Amino acid sequence: MSRPARRTVQGRPEDDAAPDPYAPPVPARELTAVSADGARLHVEVHGPVDDPAVPAVVLAHGWTCSTAFWAAQIRDLAADHRVIAYDQRGHGRSPASRRYGTDALADDLEAVLAATLAPGEKAVIAGHSMGGMTVMAAAGRPGFQEHAAAVLLCSTGSSRLVARSTVVPIRAGRPRTWLTRRVLGSRAPLGPVTPLARRILKYGTMGPGSTPHMVEACARIVHACPRRVRHAWSQVLDGLDLDHQVRRLRVPVAVVAGTADRLTPPEHARALAAALPDCLGLTELPGLGHMTPVEAPGTVTGRIRELVSGRITGRSTGGVTGQVPAQVPSRASGQDAGPGSAHEQHDDARIGEGA
Repeated sequence: MSRPARRTVQGRPEDDAAPDPYAPPVPARELTAVSADGARLHVEVHGPVDDPAVPAVVLAHGWTCSTAFWAAQIRDLAADHRVIAYDQRGHGRSPASRRYGTDALADDLEAVLAATLAPGEKAVIAGHSMGGMTVMAAAGRPGFQEHAAAVLLCSTGSSRLVARSTVVPIRAGRPRTWLTRRVLGSRAPLGPVTPLARRILKYGTMGPGSTPHMVEACARIVHACPRRVRHAWSQVLDGLDLDHQVRRLRVPVAVVAGTADRLTPPEHARALAAALPDCLGLTELPGLGHMTPVEAPGTVTGRIRELVSGRITGRSTGGVTGQVPAQVPSRASGQDAGPGSAHEQHDDARIGEGA
């Protein structure tokens, strides 16, 4: 009689089933970067860490997330890239700090770049949500300018986040802004990941077509964020104004957004695309929400690969690195078939020129 298959902590069979594509990959190397104020940042390096010829990619996650958020991108890119991911202060394995703000975000990114890249070494830097705001905040910093070859901004904005959010489903105006501020800035604990918690998280942060395993992955990550950290960063995002920094981001930038994003609706992405000095294109993903690297892993990974090919290795693929067509037909759902198929899927999105 065959023995029962071992199971993971989530109850999935360990021996016979395919590995969870959203389970955090094991890094090849871990280190601690120290920011300007002494804050310690957990950093992971994946892929061929000792091969200087391998192009580097740096991943900055968003509010209430961690390095685990980039699991699908790391699994794909680590085959032929050195992938650097770090936990923003207070998130994941980076300790909480008394200092929160856009200057701290910029300091932290500079510290990670200095700790992981050789002097003058270039990398493609991808930021999701608050990670994109981190990139904007650091745009004028010498450490960023030394190392950034190109940037991918996913589901992010530069200002008026609360006023433009559609999480509260009423007409725009002062009542909606007031309610949104209280919802996003709540100090209440999120508690365990329950069916109701999954429904709430899916409504607020993901598109209606998000699969249960995508929602589960995001719920585990978000619920792991300490509530004090969640609240502290919510206050920073409430008062965010990085419009002046957008034009300082002079490296080539590609922008990705979901059309059903309630946290940073696509008007943010369109404004960024119009203001950026060197925008390579805006990709709008029909029906997708705020968690684009999880909801459309192949598309996001494909955009990163195109930036690496066009800006580091010099092998342009004709995507965002060249002249962007006004529109490319997309699947009606805007949904990726799944992670790990970036090479085939990244053209299945609607692409707009500039704004």
